[in-house]
Amino acid sequence: METSPDPNREMVLLEQIEFDPDVTQASLAAQLGVAVGTVNWHLKRLIAKGYVKVKRAQRRKLRYIITPEGIAFRARLTVSYIEQSLHLYRLVRERVRNALVEVKRAGFSGVRIYAEGDIADICRLTCYEQGISVLESEEVPVLDVRGLKVIIRLPESLGAIRTGVEIKET
Repeated sequence: METSPDPNREMVLLEQIEFDPDVTQASLAAQLGVAVGTVNWHLKRLIAKGYVKVKRAQRRKLRYIITPEGIAFRARLTVSYIEQSLHLYRLVRERVRNALVEVKRAGFSGVRIYAEGDIADICRLTCYEQGISVLESEEVPVLDVRGLKVIIRLPESLGAIRTGVEIKET
């Protein structure tokens, strides 16, 4: 069982409860991809803190109600989530910009991107902003993003260049 709260999970729980006060712990667990016991642990914590109240709707059915304190808590969690997301966005953009400086120094005007989802989108936007084309060619460096690490992989035909950004041959 968890020993510390997950703010993002609690934010989602509060949003779901506000959307549907008659939601069950089982459906919350399915939506979050966690065990029912984990949802129960979070709900007990939110109830103990005064963020959620429980009322019996029927004999075996509960209704969860977010208190004004719970609404304020959810707002704080949302602001924190946005701030953290923007911080990570800026960090990825900065690292990709630094990598693209090295790509330009090596004489290239295009890259292939090896990243997925939102990170790939951030990479594309940064490339366009820096005047670097995003190509599918095997003859351009690969911008390889793994978590928060940005690696430039050069085509096999070239030697690796030494820079502050990690560069590898493919």
